Amino acid sequence: MIDDTDRQIIAAMQGGLPLVPAPFAEIASRLEMDEGDLMARIAAMKASGVIRRIAAAPNHYKLGMTANGMTVWDVEDARVAELGAQVGALPFVTHCYERPRALPDWPYNLFAMVHGASGDEVEEKRAQIAALLGAACRGHDILYSTRILKKTGLRLKERN
Repeated sequence: MIDDTDRQIIAAMQGGLPLVPAPFAEIASRLEMDEGDLMARIAAMKASGVIRRIAAAPNHYKLGMTANGMTVWDVEDARVAELGAQVGALPFVTHCYERPRALPDWPYNLFAMVHGASGDEVEEKRAQIAALLGAACRGHDILYSTRILKKTGLRLKERN
C-alpha cells in the first residue's frame, strides 16, 4: 500500500517528468520535500512493485520512424528465454517479451518491436532477428502498426 506522500509523488510524475535539467529536484521542490527523500521513496516504490520503471516513451512517428512492426516468432520453448534476451539486446529492438502460444491459431511465443523509416528497413531488421534465432525458430510474422496508440504510465484512481 502507498501512503499520502507516495500518492502525491505518483500524481506529480504521472503526466511525465518536467523537461528541466534536474526533474526530480523540481518535483521535490513542488512537493516541498527533500530530493533525497523523494528519491528514497521512489526507490522503495520500485522495490515493492508499485512502480516498475521510469522511462522515456518516445513518439516514433515524430522521430521519423513511420514503419513500426511487432515481429512475432515461434521459438523452441527450451531456448526462448536465452534467445529472447539476445533479441532484446539488439540496438533496434525497443521491447521484447515472451508470451504463451494460443494454439492452434497463434503459434508465436516471442515478440519483438522494431521501428524504421520504411517498411524495407523494418524487414532488414526482421531478417537480422531471423538470422540470430536460426534453426530454433520454426516460423515468424510481422504485425505492422496502423495507428498511434496513446502511451500512458501509472495512473492513480480518484479517491471517493
